[in-house]
Amino acid sequence: MPTPRPMLALDKRTDAVAKAIADYHAGVVARVKDAIERDPVVVVGMAQNPFVKKAREALNGAGVSFTYIEYGSYLSAWKERLAIKLWSGWPTFPQVFVKGVLIGGNQETRAALADGSLKKMLG
Repeated sequence: MPTPRPMLALDKRTDAVAKAIADYHAGVVARVKDAIERDPVVVVGMAQNPFVKKAREALNGAGVSFTYIEYGSYLSAWKERLAIKLWSGWPTFPQVFVKGVLIGGNQETRAALADGSLKKMLG
């Protein structure tokens, strides 16, 4: 597995900063976490994003049912989307989760459908 992106060490944050990070749109993060724990395939996206649309179309075309959670468009709900990005570590949308595992965005989803690994993950 590749080395994860470096992050500021926890001991280099004050308690107030740690709390602010943990509380930043915690309800949004909880909604996404609940969905990926409950549903086999979850797509988190935003309106007007062509890559979100392409990933959803690819899943539909492959007969893979999924839960879709949408947070705003380019000019709205950016803070909510930022909270999701900070939580997942993935910088773009869509964010596609299979059995609780983040597989990536549109490109990675299409590749996983093409090579059969997505359906294999579903068992």
